[in-house]
Amino acid sequence: MSGPDPFCQTRTTRPIRRGAALTSLALAGVLVTSAAGGAFSDGQGEAQAATRIGDLGSPQGDAAAAAREAAAEALVDGKSPEEAAERAVSRSGDRWGAVYTPREYQEFEEALDGRYTGIGVWAARERDGGVTLTRVRDGSPADRAGLRAGDRVLAVDGRPTAEAPVTEVLAWLRGATPGEEPQDAGSTLRVGLERDGRRWTETLRRARLSTDPVTVRRTAGGATLIKVSAFTKGAGDKVRAAAAGSPGGILLDLRGNSGGLVTEAVDAASAFLDGGLVATYDLRGEQRALHAERGGSTSRPLVVLVDSGTMSAAEMVTGALQDRGRAVVVGSRTFGKGAVQMPTELPGGSVAELTVGHYRTPSGRGVDGEGIVPDLAAGQNAEQRAEKVLGGLGGPS
Repeated sequence: MSGPDPFCQTRTTRPIRRGAALTSLALAGVLVTSAAGGAFSDGQGEAQAATRIGDLGSPQGDAAAAAREAAAEALVDGKSPEEAAERAVSRSGDRWGAVYTPREYQEFEEALDGRYTGIGVWAARERDGGVTLTRVRDGSPADRAGLRAGDRVLAVDGRPTAEAPVTEVLAWLRGATPGEEPQDAGSTLRVGLERDGRRWTETLRRARLSTDPVTVRRTAGGATLIKVSAFTKGAGDKVRAAAAGSPGGILLDLRGNSGGLVTEAVDAASAFLDGGLVATYDLRGEQRALHAERGGSTSRPLVVLVDSGTMSAAEMVTGALQDRGRAVVVGSRTFGKGAVQMPTELPGGSVAELTVGHYRTPSGRGVDGEGIVPDLAAGQNAEQRAEKVLGGLGGPS
């Protein structure tokens, strides 16, 4: 959906940092997909907050208490509880903390079911502050209009993207701007774009899209390539089925995967492991662990493809398969989002996603701020190099 999209502003928009929690690893809440600066899809409400794992409870601590108190006071004073909570979260120093309105949170949960209105793109914030498309869905309105990865998004319906969180830009694309009437499929929008120094404005029509987080195809060399764009509901079972049906070597493509549901990520890792540790994480100082189910395929050669857009739960899967010696990782260093976040409901119905810990790979490596270094570096020719590696492991070549 992905995960698993996003542009000169004519009105004031409240500066809530929705982008932060989006792609985080929400072990308590379940989805996490893109962080500020990470890659997001317009199909992801961009901060999928969660289907609770249950035993993790609600986040506690000074940040949560401060956010709840600020929201409550704002309600009494007739002010915005979301803005008040956001200021409290900002003061807490939580890099990935974010606040969502009730409607935004509902959209996130609906997106987990695989349905959304949008134009079919993924985007990320560049280091210079620009918003760039990282992927365009085949057959989507964006694809039909000729948009492609690498295009810079300058504005959406006159709103500049320079100062807005990527997730807010994505909301504009979906027609889900807070305080305005929601836009349905068929509604139009104007997107300001830049490519190779040329600037233009494209008019697109939103469509009702369904996410397909897992696609499977045979490569020219005969390998099975399993592409996982996000760990949304059902992704784990689809990966398992694809792995079981593969006649030989497998390429697991996690490039651009901004994260997703932890349970789905563990299921996906289980497709290639016969039990054992997937990750450990600390929850307010208490160490916990995630384990793969037994019965996964351990005999088929496996190569995992990653890049700088591989985030959160996707990094967890990559780290598990790498540390367990189950796969060779090919590509570029991953994003580095290893924060564990949990949702807490605030007075007024809004939701705050707050960091409560960090996860580690089976060997004890921390991912947050570090990312995962591939075994073999590769750029644009990553898939071809991965196939060669797979051939050396005994798979199709």
